[in-house]
Amino acid sequence: MMSDLSNRILCSSSNTDGTESPILAESDSDKPKVKYGELVILGYNGFLPQGDRGRRRSKFVLYKRTDPNGVKRSKHYIVQSPQTSQAILDTKQHSISYTLSRNQAVIVEYKEDPNQDMFQVGRSSENPIDFVVMDTQPGDKKDNKATQSTISRFACRILVDRAETSKARIYAAGFDSSRNIFLGEKATKWQDNVEIDGLTTNGVLIMHPEGQFCGGSGKCGLWRECSVGGDVFSLRESRSAQQKGIPVFNESNILQDGTLIDLCGATLLWRSAEGLHNSPTKRDLEKLVDEINAGRPQCPVGLNTLVIPRKVTLGEHVNQPYVYLNCGHVQGHHDWGQDKSTGARRCPMCLEMGPVVTLCMGIEPAFYVDSGPPTYAFNPCGHMATEKTVKYWANVDIPHGTNGFQAVCPFCATPLEGNPGYIKLIFQDNLD
Repeated sequence: MMSDLSNRILCSSSNTDGTESPILAESDSDKPKVKYGELVILGYNGFLPQGDRGRRRSKFVLYKRTDPNGVKRSKHYIVQSPQTSQAILDTKQHSISYTLSRNQAVIVEYKEDPNQDMFQVGRSSENPIDFVVMDTQPGDKKDNKATQSTISRFACRILVDRAETSKARIYAAGFDSSRNIFLGEKATKWQDNVEIDGLTTNGVLIMHPEGQFCGGSGKCGLWRECSVGGDVFSLRESRSAQQKGIPVFNESNILQDGTLIDLCGATLLWRSAEGLHNSPTKRDLEKLVDEINAGRPQCPVGLNTLVIPRKVTLGEHVNQPYVYLNCGHVQGHHDWGQDKSTGARRCPMCLEMGPVVTLCMGIEPAFYVDSGPPTYAFNPCGHMATEKTVKYWANVDIPHGTNGFQAVCPFCATPLEGNPGYIKLIFQDNLD
C-alpha cells in the first residue's frame, strides 16, 4: 500500500498541465519557510475566476527552496550548427543559444550556482515553469475567450540570493524542458567586447517605483526593458522593434517592492517579503468592509440598509450598493431618475446626471500602498480602495498593445475613465 507521502510526491510531480507543481507540494519539515516575496498578476481581485490551481493562480509566493537550483554564466563559444552542439543536446546543461546566421551561433553555457534560487514565469505549463501566466482580459472575466497569446511560453526568470534574500534579479527568457534558451536569427542581439546579449521578441518590461511603494508616498517610475543577460535599457520604438534601446546604467534588474513586470499580455507586481509585512492583510481589508457595513449605510430612495460585498456575486443582492460615478453618492438599486435612452441616471441627492456602477471591495492586499479606510472607488469599475491606493494606481501607465499605455484598475484591469479616474465615496451612514 502506497504511503501518504508517496502519494503527495507523485501528485505534485506527475502532472505537466499547470495544475500542480513540485514547489507547492506539502513540506515534511515543521521549520517555517523563508519567504522571498510574491508575484501578483494585475487584474485579479485575489483569485482567478476559475479558481487558483497549482501553478495557475492570481499570485505566486516565492519561498526559499530546500535545494538551490540557481545558475550562473560559465563560458561561451561559437558553433556552426547549434542544434547539434553538445551543450544544446545535453539536457542537464543550462545554455543559451544566440543564432547569428543560418550556420553560426554563440552558445553561452551556465553552471550551477548554489547561492541562488531560480523561479521561472511563462505561458507554458511544462515543468520548468513555476508560475503559469495567461493573457489578462480587462473587466469581468467570467466569459473569458481564448485569444492568441502574446506572452512568451518561457517569458522570464528570477534569481534570488539565498543569503541576501532581498536581492531578486529578473532576466528576460526562461529555460525550456531541455534547459535551453534559443534566440533566433531575427531576435535583437549584440556583442559588447566578448559578452553577447539579446532581447526577446515582445520583451520583458520593468518599472521600479520612485520612492517607497508601501506608505503611499511612492510614484510611478519609467518603464525599461530587461535583456536576457539582465541589463536594463530604455524602451524600443515599438514593442518588437529590431533596434534595442539606450543602456540605462543607473538602474538595475534587482526587483524593488512595487516593481511592475510586463510580459506583453499580463502585468505582474513584485511585492517583497518586507513590503508585505508592512501592508494590510486580507483580514485587515475584510475588517474595513465590516466597519463600513456596521455603520448601516442606507439608500436615500429605498431606505434599505446597504451591504458592501467582498466580491460581486452573480445574483445581485437586494442590498447591493451602487455608486454614481460623477458625484460619488452611494445608493441602492432603484429606477428613479433613469434616462432609458442613455442608461445614465440622475442622482436624487445632488441631481448630477451620470453612469452608475455596482460597488465592490478591492480585496487583494498586494495592491494596497497603505492601510487607510476604503473611501474611494475606481471609475468605471467601482472597486473600492484607500485614497492613496486609488491615487497611486490612477497615475501608473500600464503597457497596452505595441507602444501604448493606459491606467487601469489593479483589481480587474479595466482601463480608467475620466479625469482623475476615481471618485470619493459619499455614504448615508451612521444615521441612528
